[in-house]
Amino acid sequence: MRVWSIPLRTRFRGITVREGVLLRGEAGWAEWSPFLEYPPEVAEPWLRCAEEAAAGDWPPPLRDHVPVNVTVPAVGPAQAHAIVRRGGCTTAKVKVGEPGQTLAEEQARLEAVRDALGPRGLVRIDVNGLWDVDQAVAALRVLDRAAGGLEYVEQPCATVEELAAVRRAVDVPVAADESIRRAADPYRVRDLGAADIAVLKVQPLGGVRACLRIAEDLGLPVVVSSALETSVGLAAGVALAAALPELRHACGLATGQLLTDDVVTTPLLPVAGALPVTRPEVDPRALARVAAGEDRVRHWADRLAEVHALRQDRRS
Repeated sequence: MRVWSIPLRTRFRGITVREGVLLRGEAGWAEWSPFLEYPPEVAEPWLRCAEEAAAGDWPPPLRDHVPVNVTVPAVGPAQAHAIVRRGGCTTAKVKVGEPGQTLAEEQARLEAVRDALGPRGLVRIDVNGLWDVDQAVAALRVLDRAAGGLEYVEQPCATVEELAAVRRAVDVPVAADESIRRAADPYRVRDLGAADIAVLKVQPLGGVRACLRIAEDLGLPVVVSSALETSVGLAAGVALAAALPELRHACGLATGQLLTDDVVTTPLLPVAGALPVTRPEVDPRALARVAAGEDRVRHWADRLAEVHALRQDRRS
């Protein structure tokens, strides 16, 4: 087990440093990096994903490159413009709904992103379930215009019922993320007609093969997205995107751009808006450079023991 700690270039998802673990198996290194606030029962599927990767149990790819979007945090318009231009992608995913920010600030961010992409680029927004239905309907009217047309809005509200209500009220397509990966029944999104697109993340959902089963059962177009991993973790998302029978949309797997460092020799970063389908090699020098301190190693060892104890209790 190797514990890494990497600062972010910009505050994202409320954090400035990302931590996680590399675990080694027969097929090489795999990543286990549930967010720090997640209890053992939430972190357990993330471990299943790492175990699948460490065993090399991925399906064969159907494509050799995966189109990706640049991710724009809740930053000012000038910084948003620079991130998009530097990102090298023709699709941008923009965080909105940030607590403490106004709709006018988010409008300005989207206008800057549209300017940076040009008229042919695609703009999508991610709300992380922070709006209610009325807020979503009102904000989408403004932000759709600011973006020059939104490709879709991801998780505008927290519940499946709210997603369904928003989808009926607006013309912007709705994508479901948390309503799939955090739900006791991920198929309610399908059953209630609550989304046009499914956002799947391999670690929270238990691995590549588990995600393929969910995608088949949902019957919706899929966008594969990251959980802010290193290139080792991103490779699992790329493996999922490469194995999908159909891939209509760019994937949210270029988040290595948000980290100040990585653990591999050649980081998974987009070239001409796409990632190669590959499994990057861990670089011992990079791993030493981002190694966490002893207290963080103990923290992650304790978390891993808690997940193993949970599994033992379930088997008892």
